[in-house]
Amino acid sequence: MANSSSHAIVTGGSSGIGLAIAKLLISQGVSVSLLARNVERLEAAKLEVGRVATGSARVEIFPCDVRDAVACREAVNAAVTILGPPEWAISSAGIVRPGSFLKQGLEDHVAQIQTNYLGSLYFANAVCTHMTSGTKGKLVFIASGAAFVGLYGYSTYAPSKFAVRGLAECLRVELKGHGISVTLVCPGDTDTPQLAAELPARPKVTSILAKGGRILSPDLVARRVVKAATRGDFLVTIGWQLNVLSRLHSIIAPAFRMYQNSLVSRFGDQI
Repeated sequence: MANSSSHAIVTGGSSGIGLAIAKLLISQGVSVSLLARNVERLEAAKLEVGRVATGSARVEIFPCDVRDAVACREAVNAAVTILGPPEWAISSAGIVRPGSFLKQGLEDHVAQIQTNYLGSLYFANAVCTHMTSGTKGKLVFIASGAAFVGLYGYSTYAPSKFAVRGLAECLRVELKGHGISVTLVCPGDTDTPQLAAELPARPKVTSILAKGGRILSPDLVARRVVKAATRGDFLVTIGWQLNVLSRLHSIIAPAFRMYQNSLVSRFGDQI
């Protein structure tokens, strides 16, 4: 159970996994600051999160584009000014645009690196200085199952999540002495607005590769994340496929590439 006097800052907090984590934490008495770009969605999220608040927990919103380092820092500082130093920092803002490398432009690569990786970096850089003041901090990165192996259709997306994984691995070591634990979350497909927008654009091969796992609920992911971060666990995966992949990806990768190549020879770039 979270401390009733604590504060959580959540990027991407207006929908999906970020919103689910915010609702779970505030239901445990944690005050929540939501950061996201869309003001209307933030307002709606504030009402939704506020409805499940317990005790003296509050919810505040801060419109912010995490791709802008200055804006991200200003939003974090404003949240700290109002609700105090955070015990929880959840980096959940992210986008995905699937497609084959030869059909996508550089702008698709840049957009996902900016949001998924740089957004995580900027947020961590802004928030960690506020988490070393005595409260044991919990820094959580929402990555992806695509952070372990190369996947057809994700040449614009997977590298950004590989980078998040690398950042989390480094900070896991560097921040421990400052009382901050790091948790890396690598879920599979989760029932979010982002997934609904992504599915029609997936190449056929990508869709086949994704069929092995069930679609997760944001609430299930949120429960697993909060439980793991509370314990100080580093890696969170859900489902036997990702559990195996997270531990044996280097061994599995050659066979998995062969399987993908066989699918590509059958289906090419079909959607």
